[in-house]
Amino acid sequence: MTTAPTATAATTATALTAAPSAPAARTARPRTEGDWLLVPAPQPHRPVRLFCFPHAGGDAPAFTPLARALAPVAEVWSVRPPARGGRGRHPMPPDFAALTAAVAEALTPHLTGGDGGRFAFYGQSLGALLAYEVARALPADRRPELVVVAGAPCPAEWAGRTSRDLDAPALLRLTGLEEVVGSDPGLAELALAAIRTDLAVSATYRHRPHAPIGSAIHALAGADDPMLATTGLTGWADHTRGAFGHGVVPGGHLLATVDRPGPVALLTALLADRQAPAPSHHTPTEQSC
Repeated sequence: MTTAPTATAATTATALTAAPSAPAARTARPRTEGDWLLVPAPQPHRPVRLFCFPHAGGDAPAFTPLARALAPVAEVWSVRPPARGGRGRHPMPPDFAALTAAVAEALTPHLTGGDGGRFAFYGQSLGALLAYEVARALPADRRPELVVVAGAPCPAEWAGRTSRDLDAPALLRLTGLEEVVGSDPGLAELALAAIRTDLAVSATYRHRPHAPIGSAIHALAGADDPMLATTGLTGWADHTRGAFGHGVVPGGHLLATVDRPGPVALLTALLADRQAPAPSHHTPTEQSC
């Protein structure tokens, strides 16, 4: 695996940039659920609930195209990180453990959905790590059936990294989003401030060996990801007692963005068809990645 940075960049510009004008399905108006959650495209028939965790510097509205594309298969609920967008005055928790606990607490009342109460997690880069750690923090009987981790090394690969691994401007450039905000100094500074905030909290993450979770895990990488080797996904297998799958999909480091819905076909197959990733031949251990 190539060396991956502590976090990946996106930008608060996602909250300020218009989403595609041709949604895949007619949906209700977006709504928030408390401080921490946005439902970009509510589905009245209550399908499977997919909780989405944004990348470093990212914000919940970035998942709007994905939410529209997945309707009516799934209803997307996006995590709203503090210190950006509509939560600009809300401070970020002091460290990654506190952030994990805060998100787990916010999600707990909503861990139900239609279709028998099924729900799953999807996270990108730093959001993938957060999605996994939130799943692990939940009681065993309240964990998601599936955790999809995109553009992220397994947890042990994050250990000991610091915010000096890659600075915010470099992250903005490597994720391909510099062009979105580069011509607007105000938007660029907002984006960089959010990235720096997330880099600081991600630098406090420390991996400790633990028992694998029962949720299925599917690890993804973009074929053109400049920040993660596509051959380095199998380390996630040691973090689940359930099914494990991995694969490479078209795209760069950020798969779901304000102008791209991301891995819609794969998520549809996993959620709508009630398919878990194909089991791999491995024996999870607490000492591995």
